[in-house]
Amino acid sequence: MATFPRNDIVSLTDEHPRHDLGESYGPDLRLSDLLTPELGDLELGYGTAAGDLRLRTAIADRHGVRPDQVVVTVGGMHAIFLLAYLLADHGGQVVTTAPLFPLTRNAYESVAADVRVVPLTFDDGYQLTADAVREQLTADTKLVSLTTPQNPSGVAVPSQTLQEIVAAMAEVCPDAYLMVDETYRTATYGDDPVAETAVGLGPKVVTVASLSKCHGAAGLRIGWIVSTDADLVGQLVTAKFNTVVSASPVTEALALRVFEREDEILAVRRPLLEEGLAITEEWVRANGDAVEWIRPDAGALCVVRLKPHLDLERFRRAAADLGVRLADGDWFGDEPRVFRLGFGFPPPVELKAALDALRQAVDAAH
Repeated sequence: MATFPRNDIVSLTDEHPRHDLGESYGPDLRLSDLLTPELGDLELGYGTAAGDLRLRTAIADRHGVRPDQVVVTVGGMHAIFLLAYLLADHGGQVVTTAPLFPLTRNAYESVAADVRVVPLTFDDGYQLTADAVREQLTADTKLVSLTTPQNPSGVAVPSQTLQEIVAAMAEVCPDAYLMVDETYRTATYGDDPVAETAVGLGPKVVTVASLSKCHGAAGLRIGWIVSTDADLVGQLVTAKFNTVVSASPVTEALALRVFEREDEILAVRRPLLEEGLAITEEWVRANGDAVEWIRPDAGALCVVRLKPHLDLERFRRAAADLGVRLADGDWFGDEPRVFRLGFGFPPPVELKAALDALRQAVDAAH
């Protein structure tokens, strides 16, 4: 019987603890931020299988494509699952990385894909190389699944590396697709530039993202797939119809409001992310006797590693007793002494309090 592997990351859907450093996004938007009188006249019928045209147009405009090259999904994970189902079902070969967001890995395992892994490590700064991907490619590869910036590290894959991977795939597995999860692409720090979307790298490149992370609208459960391959888009629309019929017209209408206010929303969030990053960087520097980190390129998250002389189990128990929730590295297929630290969710004052509590947990682990 097909099933999804259980992963303790599900605990992030529990009630928020006193100090939540496990989340990977910024502060939540409120419904009042998006409501307009016109939404009161919205008819509660079915939406379209592809997604509301106005919403697809807003997404398309930000990717330099046409609206008919966008499929709206029920969150980004729905998009990834549809691609897994269509391209890798019953032994289709997928090349991806570890560490990796566990739900992405679970999607491939749930369809019995043949998963080949490119290992990324803390010691190498989670840097992905085209040569490492090429080593895993075969003529049977159906999908290469990458994330930039990565989850959990926040480290970006340079555009040049992605171009080299596309070239390698054209040589080794020309019928395969490259999926680039760009969920954190617009979650930049302060005035840092936003990386170009990867969808323009070729017809076999597909991008996935959502409103959950950068925009603080996870509760809308709106994601999307962008592809310039008309045949794949047609298959995705059919697959979406056969799984959820359509997304909710209510959340699609609210998602459109997010895009209408996107500049304003991100203008508030990017300085907060920059401040959260600076607070975290200072904390790591002050506690360099006990921890080390990889500075992220974008996103509301980073990875921190406990140094070998600390007792890991004592640290975890102390953190839990102090009400500090972290995202354990082994959730993502990383080494146990690594944990993902989310610095974008708590306001700055609360982030500092959470990091003070985390220092107490570190002290308890000596």
